[in-house]
Amino acid sequence: MTGRYCSLPQQPAPAFAPGLAAERLSALIGGRPMWVNGTVLHYYFFDGDGDGSVIPVPGTGETRRVSWVGAKEQQDVVRGCFEEWQGLGLGVSFAEVSDRSEAELRIGFQLGDGSWSTVGRDALRLGQNERTMNLGWDLTAPGERATALHEIGHALGMLHEHQSPFAGIHWDDEAVYADLAGPPNFWDRDTTFFNILRKLDRDEVNGSLWDPQSIMEYPFSSGLILEPERFRAGLTPPGTLSALDKEFALRWYPSLTAPPAPELVPFRSAPLRLGPGEQADFRIEPPQTREYTVAVFGAGDAVTVLFEERDGEPRFVAGDDDGGAPHNATLTARLVRGRRYFVRVRLYSGWGSGETAVMCW
Repeated sequence: MTGRYCSLPQQPAPAFAPGLAAERLSALIGGRPMWVNGTVLHYYFFDGDGDGSVIPVPGTGETRRVSWVGAKEQQDVVRGCFEEWQGLGLGVSFAEVSDRSEAELRIGFQLGDGSWSTVGRDALRLGQNERTMNLGWDLTAPGERATALHEIGHALGMLHEHQSPFAGIHWDDEAVYADLAGPPNFWDRDTTFFNILRKLDRDEVNGSLWDPQSIMEYPFSSGLILEPERFRAGLTPPGTLSALDKEFALRWYPSLTAPPAPELVPFRSAPLRLGPGEQADFRIEPPQTREYTVAVFGAGDAVTVLFEERDGEPRFVAGDDDGGAPHNATLTARLVRGRRYFVRVRLYSGWGSGETAVMCW
């Protein structure tokens, strides 16, 4: 019998305009969930009496509320896992907050609701009273710390490793359906297909090689995998961050060791000169308090985010993603003289001739 598995919420596939060139579409699919580097991801643990789900009581026609609040020892496991990811030297960082309105990641501990997370920037689609992550069993039990590491991997934009088209896994489909239909998961066929049997798009996956040691890989008992033959007796990843996990995270979120961001002076464009997946950072020190516009120009797809520096930490102000659109990213916000702001532009790809640039006015 298999163990408990992460069950990702099913999201509609992203819709892009028809007729996009293959290279452009590939860059959009691969980069869509990723945060811009330098983002501080604030996480919040639900802590109120009213924080929970209302679920039916079988056979009674009544409902009851199930809490999302986790005990301190459960929260401490998650805190330690955030620290482990941060310890890689990532350019994104994590900070716990006590106000859910400040949090990109909102974490619940509803028992019986499984463990799951939104993937990367999909967290921004949910309201401040909704969970972006749930940890549905005891994380202090032997081996279960891996669950928190795994879900944080999803929050960073990583997907399930066994669904990689590069894995070459040939499943015994009916055995998989039967195994997951029983305890402890009790999944229906749609959930099993979505989280296990479905193959991801080549452009979605974490790398061009399958990594059976990845923290994003499930363990599987014997009889579920027919090929590769060496895994017929089962697959047991170690439950730790693998070398390829670390490589992938640092490729998207390299350490912020570059020189200070150059100033973006109003009415003066700054060329970007970026390759696919690369990022440029600028600072704005507004000469007067007023409404400003920040825009990208040129034949490229980009994510553009404006942050305000508060107490030494960048705080989100506005963002725009023009991926696949006929227009460029444009932001408008009121900037205050005497404060410092940062503009981060990450290029999906350049799809036309000429340079791309950013300007504020």
